[in-house]
Amino acid sequence: MAERLPPTSTDLARENEELRYQLQEAEELISAIRSGSVDALAVQGTDGPRIYTLQGADQVYRTLIEQMSEGALLLSQDAMILYCNASLARLLDCALEELMGGFFNDFVPADFRAYWNDLLVAGWAGKSKGELPLQTQAGVLVPFSLSMNVLEFNDAPALAVIVTNLSAQREIKAIKARVAEQNEVIDRKNEELKRQEAARLVMEQAAAEANRMLEGIPQIAWTANVEGKNTYLNRRWFDFINQPIRPSFNEGFESRLHPDDVSLAKTRWQHSLRTGEAFEIEYRFRDGADNYRWMLGRALPSYNDQGVIMQWIGTFTDIHEHKLALERIDQAQRQLHENNDQLTRANVDLDNFIYTASHDLKAPISNIEGLLQALLVEMPFDSERHQDDQVQPIMAMMQDSVERFKRTIEHLTEVTKLQKEQIQPTELVRLEPVIEDVRLDLEALLREAGGILEVNVADCPAVSFAEKNLRSVIYNLLSNAIKYRSPERLLLVRLQCREADDYAVLTVQDNGLGINLANNEKRLFGMFQRLHDHVDGSGIGLYMVKKMVENVGGKIEVESEVGVGSTFTVYFKR
Repeated sequence: MAERLPPTSTDLARENEELRYQLQEAEELISAIRSGSVDALAVQGTDGPRIYTLQGADQVYRTLIEQMSEGALLLSQDAMILYCNASLARLLDCALEELMGGFFNDFVPADFRAYWNDLLVAGWAGKSKGELPLQTQAGVLVPFSLSMNVLEFNDAPALAVIVTNLSAQREIKAIKARVAEQNEVIDRKNEELKRQEAARLVMEQAAAEANRMLEGIPQIAWTANVEGKNTYLNRRWFDFINQPIRPSFNEGFESRLHPDDVSLAKTRWQHSLRTGEAFEIEYRFRDGADNYRWMLGRALPSYNDQGVIMQWIGTFTDIHEHKLALERIDQAQRQLHENNDQLTRANVDLDNFIYTASHDLKAPISNIEGLLQALLVEMPFDSERHQDDQVQPIMAMMQDSVERFKRTIEHLTEVTKLQKEQIQPTELVRLEPVIEDVRLDLEALLREAGGILEVNVADCPAVSFAEKNLRSVIYNLLSNAIKYRSPERLLLVRLQCREADDYAVLTVQDNGLGINLANNEKRLFGMFQRLHDHVDGSGIGLYMVKKMVENVGGKIEVESEVGVGSTFTVYFKR
């Protein structure tokens, strides 16, 4: 290898001139950079520092980029920072001179390097956007939004990146979210306030309407809250206590309650407040004249839409006169009950007396009848004096009197039995078979009278009656029709039945003598009363018929005309 020769003076002079030229050029570049006419970046490479300059519309664009709040930078193919503005340095908490010439990857956290490389690839291919955190020089992670685009820089492609801090935006979003949430709460509260206001207006209108209604009713009206405290009284109360109307009335009801009613009133009112049950009680209040009057107190709870009791609405109704009337009725009923007891005892005593009298009188009458018979046997019989003798007619009259006396005793006994059988159990009985039995019993009497009996009761419903008593009713009516027949015409008796409301109506019509009912209708059904004396009778049959029918809720009526006939109408309860 040939040995290199030392430079000559000519070589040294030429090298010196070249260095001087480069120094001058560098000074001019430095002067241009200092004056702001050229943006440049010196990057230290393997073969020495390289200067990158940004020319063109230099001052305007540089000023624009420097004034931006977002960070701006240019990246080389290997992600070297060729240029950045001061905003980026502030965002990354780093000096500007430390950033330029460094690598942007150093600020990307390890967990986001893959995502960052994808953004770079997309950016160099065209345009890309993304979000990722960057680590400041102090080690704090800050969220950023990156927007990338390829530009020409010194006749070479460079990747322009705009970096936007998302911390403020996210904080703003959070604030907006909180504001929106608060606004929703406020809106809900406003809606609730509006609903409450509307409900209040409705309640006030309802209360005003209720007050107008309560003022218009004749009763004392009042309201109370859920604790039971009085909140309203209409003018009727103040009229009752004879005091002027006071909107704020603090005198409680208790001060005007009768002392004997306070305990019960408190107990029932507290029970209603506790359970929500309706309140009702009768008690006495002292009016303006210091007189106690009976009141019927009632109250009901008033509920809202949620089913919660809002208040109680009540009334006082003056029932003093009604109460006194009930007391008078109770007293009258007690008196009536006592009188009924006395009458019952009197009836029992009377029944016992009649029974005893009839029983005790039978023996003397039988003795008298026996003595009369013995007297007739013992008396001498003189045929010559028989026609003029007055003894036999007198004896016959005495015998007749004895017979009537015996029948009267028997009838008294029957009346006594009828009184005892007043509560005799009833049953459903058909009229037709009972009438047929009575007809058979009276057949001989009817044949003797030459009468006709027409019966039309086949469609009559069954009646609620004791069969024995029903037979007695029909027997008495038919036998009377036969006994009191007219001698001037053929006897005709009609039995018919019809329905009327709750009754089965039986009519017994005859063409007999008839009855003058003027002033005699009551006597007709009286005991031992007779309107015709030419026929044997006791005057007790119609009395017993009327009693038996009325004892089971029925009634009997009569229509009659002298010389034409009579019609008896019996109403049987079905």
